[in-house]
Amino acid sequence: MTPDSLPRSPDLLTEPSWRPSPRAKTFWTVQTALGWLFVLAVLLGWFALDDGRRPWQIAALLIAVPVAVAATIAVPRWRYRVHRWEVTEEAVYSRVGWLTQESRVAPISRVQTVDTERGPLERLFGLSTITVTTASSAGAVRIELLDGSVADRTVARLTEVAARHRGDAT
Repeated sequence: MTPDSLPRSPDLLTEPSWRPSPRAKTFWTVQTALGWLFVLAVLLGWFALDDGRRPWQIAALLIAVPVAVAATIAVPRWRYRVHRWEVTEEAVYSRVGWLTQESRVAPISRVQTVDTERGPLERLFGLSTITVTTASSAGAVRIELLDGSVADRTVARLTEVAARHRGDAT
């Protein structure tokens, strides 16, 4: 299925159909590992600089290392199972999160801007994030970690669909 096809009935509100890029799992794994490497570096620095608290330091390492390994393995896969998105003639749908999950539906008539973001790590993996700003106090809808070409086609599609719903987006 591609972002260009619109299989959803306008009257049927179901879960979004599309997942992020499969490379999102690797992206989240690297991102999680980098965060835990910082935590472990701080713990090892404490270990090296303060030899008077060895039992506490060993306990902290014995807790942090397995949690870091488990988080680095489990969280990216869990996030990939949860994250979904879809664009139809009527709305932009997204579901994100892992521990706390958020589902958003933004009517096309409320779309104000569509932006593409590619941070350094995203560029390394060839991924993009789309931010759909709407006239909503809940904030923008983010569609995370799409293949760059899928993101480009989706932005073009959103622009085309939103242009047909010429309103004041308020």
